[in-house]
Amino acid sequence: MKDTILSNLNNPAQLEKLYRSNRGPFKQEFSTLYPELKGNALADFWNERLNYESDEINWGTGREFLFVVVASLLAGFIAKLPAVLSVSEEFFYQRNIGFIFLPLLTAYFAWKNSLPLKQIAAICGVMLFSLIYINVLPASDQSDTLLLACIHLPLLLWVLLGTAYVGDKLGDDNKRLSFLRYNGDLVVMTTLILIAGGIMTGLTIGLFSLIGFEIEEFYAEYIGIFGAAAAPIVGTYLTQTNPQLVNKVSPVIAKIFSPLVLVTLVIYLFAIIYSGKDPYNDREFLIIFNLLLLGVMAIIFFSVAESSKTDRNTTATTWVLFLLSAVTIVVNGIALSAILFRIAEWGITPNRLAVLGSNLLMLLNLLFITVRLFKSLSRKSDIADAGRTIATFLPVYGIWVFIVLFLFPLIFGFE
Repeated sequence: MKDTILSNLNNPAQLEKLYRSNRGPFKQEFSTLYPELKGNALADFWNERLNYESDEINWGTGREFLFVVVASLLAGFIAKLPAVLSVSEEFFYQRNIGFIFLPLLTAYFAWKNSLPLKQIAAICGVMLFSLIYINVLPASDQSDTLLLACIHLPLLLWVLLGTAYVGDKLGDDNKRLSFLRYNGDLVVMTTLILIAGGIMTGLTIGLFSLIGFEIEEFYAEYIGIFGAAAAPIVGTYLTQTNPQLVNKVSPVIAKIFSPLVLVTLVIYLFAIIYSGKDPYNDREFLIIFNLLLLGVMAIIFFSVAESSKTDRNTTATTWVLFLLSAVTIVVNGIALSAILFRIAEWGITPNRLAVLGSNLLMLLNLLFITVRLFKSLSRKSDIADAGRTIATFLPVYGIWVFIVLFLFPLIFGFE
């Protein structure tokens, strides 16, 4: 589409036709091209048109709205499958929770981006294989590889969602960063939807209880489950049709939470020393330590992705991200040394190897990000290079997810 836009830049009628047939991809490609076209009168017009933020809510086309309604109902039905099929809820949700909404979001972007049939077939093939694979793994409460597979399966589905989101330009770093920003916006929008749903739930149950109807169980079993399953689908629809709803909220959240997380992390490291807690011999503490690391990494990824969206970033913002990345390297180093210590003392297990590999990848990624942020501070590059470093590393995480999900159970004999 990029070449088509360029070749028809002086043909308003053809550009309009192209825009009306593929609004989402057109906007993405044009936004990528615009820095090179700035100054061209028609290009400036299209930039203003595509980025105009109306105060009105856009509900998209009728087909989009119908897709979202059907997908939301289907997500709720999938969430209720344990009751329909008389399957153990623990068995179903542990293995299939990612299939409730992630394939439907993938279908939404595959449809919106008009993916080639070959790419759609590949995505569907991987999803179908994963669905069968995860449900035929031997059931065991003692199997570490089963637990790891169940944890990593939603990550694989998330990778497939990203593949559908970026469309046929899998190697485009800007689109990968756009996917990360979409995830941040989706978290914000879905949280708001769930909060509003929680308030409505309380009011509804309270009002019915006043007239003698106890509907808590029915509401939780049907309305609540269907609503929770539909929330990310509705959130995606709103962020894609009304980007103005969150495109100012997400950067503000990133700017507020980055320094707060930095201060909290520094205080926490000193508190660990004072408390005498030992991640080398305390397994539960090491687990919490790694969860903290994952949370901070997510904040860094989201903040850098938001900051790299524009060149108008303050030095203070870059300093905060640089210091946060540097402190997180220290945290990662502690966690990594603790895992290596446990492997040296008690040998390799699936859990230890999975965490070791994840921490090594995160450490390597953090080092690259920190170097790029330092270069940005010294004016040798811009913060967008740090964003591109994250985007370049995303497929590496995808490969590791694939290894843990499909190869670990075979390597360790499903233990």
